[in-house]
Amino acid sequence: MFALLAQPIGHGKICREWTKFQFVHITLKSSRYRPQQTMHIQSTSPPYMRQMARSRPRLHLSLAKNEDEIREAQRLRYTVFGEELGAHLCEQIPGHDTDLFDSHCDHLLVRDYDTDQVIGTYRLISPEAARSAGSYYAEGEFSLTRLQHLRPRMIEIGRFCIHADYRSGGVMALLWSGLGQYIACRDYEYLIGSASISMADGGHNAANLYQQLSEEQKTPAEYRAAPLHPLPFKQLTNGKPAVIPPLLKGYLRAGGRVCGEPAWDTDFNTADLLFLLPMARLNQRYERAFLDPYRSPERLHQSHRML
Repeated sequence: MFALLAQPIGHGKICREWTKFQFVHITLKSSRYRPQQTMHIQSTSPPYMRQMARSRPRLHLSLAKNEDEIREAQRLRYTVFGEELGAHLCEQIPGHDTDLFDSHCDHLLVRDYDTDQVIGTYRLISPEAARSAGSYYAEGEFSLTRLQHLRPRMIEIGRFCIHADYRSGGVMALLWSGLGQYIACRDYEYLIGSASISMADGGHNAANLYQQLSEEQKTPAEYRAAPLHPLPFKQLTNGKPAVIPPLLKGYLRAGGRVCGEPAWDTDFNTADLLFLLPMARLNQRYERAFLDPYRSPERLHQSHRML
């Protein structure tokens, strides 16, 4: 992999990205709530590495600008969640994963520059979008009563998926870069989301995983969220070492904490753990790579209250 330098237009700050892809162009300019911001990323790798990269895809990161681009995200979600993982999805439009939140949210898209195909996506539910939709998506699975005071500064991420042909880590890094810019430019202080664990084994791994979490990996009691349809993890635990899904592992490494017992999502056949990541607890490596390049100088040096 080779280093890329990201230079946001109109800013003097430079951020370092790590991805195996040859060229990346980022445009984050179509949020319903904030003005345009555009960023270009160009390779600074040595010539011999650029030669090796010529056959690799060029990627473009943006926010969905219109309904057609949201439909592209929904088709990718259907391919991954419905066809690949066997989830029972709402198919108001055949071949699309749709729900009532999509029209209120922003959607991060990673597109293969050469094929023009959307190959990665994240859905972002800002406080404004949650008010417009009537709730956060997570409130369909968990009671967020104890997080009520965080709502004005809390963003939820979800519906993360990457096309099967592009799961090398580079697309994930690019989505995190876009997420970092989105959060930093709006000064959100808390990130929540559900990390899913497959129930294909009957739920034993999910139960073992939750039982094997340390207290440091869980939020304090005052930040717990009770599942509305809890997984009976005590009956499913068998004592075997748990396998942690890569996405959950990434959230924990970044500084996230699990907000309590898992919920059982019967439509997706997964056990879902709600996590909370205060930006004040963000791992310094993640903070330097994904947040600092987009913060104002004042915000960059501001001290944060720790959870």
